[in-house]
Amino acid sequence: MKSITTTAAMLASASLLAGCGGGGDGDTEPMFATFNLSVSDAPVNGARAVLVCFNEVELTGDGLGSQSFTIGDDDEAVAANDSCRDAEGNVIPNTRGIDLLLLDGAKSEALITGAQFEAGNYGQLRLEIAEGSYVEQEDGSRAPLRVPSNELKLGSVTLSAGGTFNYTLEFDLRKAMVNPPGQDGYLLKPVGLRLVNNSEVGHLTGSVAEGLLINNNCTVAPADALMPVATVYLYEGADRPLAELSDNGGDNTYQPYASTNVYFDGVSEYSFSLGFIDAGVYTAALSCDVQDDPEVADEVMFLQAQNTEITASSTPVEADFSE
Repeated sequence: MKSITTTAAMLASASLLAGCGGGGDGDTEPMFATFNLSVSDAPVNGARAVLVCFNEVELTGDGLGSQSFTIGDDDEAVAANDSCRDAEGNVIPNTRGIDLLLLDGAKSEALITGAQFEAGNYGQLRLEIAEGSYVEQEDGSRAPLRVPSNELKLGSVTLSAGGTFNYTLEFDLRKAMVNPPGQDGYLLKPVGLRLVNNSEVGHLTGSVAEGLLINNNCTVAPADALMPVATVYLYEGADRPLAELSDNGGDNTYQPYASTNVYFDGVSEYSFSLGFIDAGVYTAALSCDVQDDPEVADEVMFLQAQNTEITASSTPVEADFSE
């Protein structure tokens, strides 16, 4: 694997060759782009924290071999922290632990800042996940969180020479995180993970009228602020019929692009948010069914839906559900 120090050496070598006249007319020096990567999340039920331990970020498929950055090799670009620990409580080196449940809606945390990658079209971004990842459950106990083959493989990235590119990895834990029967702990799958270019996405926020919840026998004013009272699902395209909408584990005509919980603020508001959505037209649908197993077709009844257009902007679009 090529580390950030290896990349720096490549830059120095290219400069030295140019200064010594080693480059002829037919030689082309590598061109570089600045790459920033952040992490965000949509909340999941039944957990107080979901800590993921990142170890390495790699771009592959540009015809020049893989280019990778190991967490902690250059703290200015990929800083490590002490959140990831082994069974004896020792800090796992070269890791950065991020609690995804702190990053709902348009919130995000930087994983890579100002890294120099060779410009090109990369077919895949790969994240290596270290030991130490866990789910803190509602009773305060911790269960291990595993990733198949300890890596997450995501979509393509295009980096143009001299440019600065900001990407975000959005974890939709309602799709991606499962608790397989008979296995120790949770499993984090690549299903529901979205790698997006920040210049091409927007955000959605909204509220739900309390009267609408009451009229449909939904939960209202829970004492626990972390208890969801409803769910909002987002579907690509406009005017999607309620009867044809699927939950995260269902097989109806239209599959969710993303989903999130509706929470009570402890006073009078019931609000929700979804971040890093590809610009386009969507159907937002409301349900008071908050349990949704991503591997099972659950009975989810939708109360109402509305069309919403997401624009590429840092200013969220509003979508309110009224009586």
